[in-house]
Amino acid sequence: MGSRMALNLLKAGHQVTVWNRSPAAAAELVSLGARQAGTPKEAARGAAFVFAMVRDDAASRQVWLDPETGALAGMAAGAVAIESSTLSPDWVRELGNAASKHGVSLLEAPVAGSRPQAEAAQLVYLIGGDQATFDRCEPLLKVLGSALHLVGPLGTGALVKLGTNALLGIQVTALAELMGMFQRNGVDASSALNVIGQTAVSSPAARQIAGLMLAEDISPRFPVELIEKDFGYALEAAGSREAAPTIAAARQIFQEAMRKGLGPSNMTSVVQLFVR
Repeated sequence: MGSRMALNLLKAGHQVTVWNRSPAAAAELVSLGARQAGTPKEAARGAAFVFAMVRDDAASRQVWLDPETGALAGMAAGAVAIESSTLSPDWVRELGNAASKHGVSLLEAPVAGSRPQAEAAQLVYLIGGDQATFDRCEPLLKVLGSALHLVGPLGTGALVKLGTNALLGIQVTALAELMGMFQRNGVDASSALNVIGQTAVSSPAARQIAGLMLAEDISPRFPVELIEKDFGYALEAAGSREAAPTIAAARQIFQEAMRKGLGPSNMTSVVQLFVR
């Protein structure tokens, strides 16, 4: 996701410095004009805007706050940190406080969409922060996304993103279970899901999910292990399993898929738990 976002910034004519834990992963961007940095701190030095797109809270904390290599240590007062990872609301608010102590503004900007949308600059931004910081970032985010939604103060963007991913994951588990039900009863799953897809209860996401399951396409657009992580953050935000029993039940399906070795595969691979 991050590499595709960086490429679109380059295409728009921006000066871009990149850092990745695996330097080889940035080789293509460097060949296209990006400068490669050895640490987040080095990448952030002199930049007006600094983006992060990483796996989880722990990775975000290290990228921003490591005392020796963290990006905040390299940022000048008045710069803007843009955190586009899917994180917990508590960590986003903590990061906002840390950024403020450095004289840096934080905008949380998680996205709806996966690799194809990142490549096409069609990401949907679910933004948390203040209006002034959003206004500063808006022209830059329009290079990367097709829709920008300022949903509230810091932490709100994370909550809306976690809600989005929870709803997506619940649809995945429901469709997987339905495919198993159809198979056990001798019903053609392709025909049945096509009919369901034409009814008002279906969503564009559900139709895409069903298509990937039927095609047995498990290439990692959104891996099982990442959406399971997001379910965990959602449950933390909900307060307990009892407060969000459907989310908790769906998470168990993804955890079982991970135990079966499907963690790196696309979320749709959970269908393998229910079909023969």
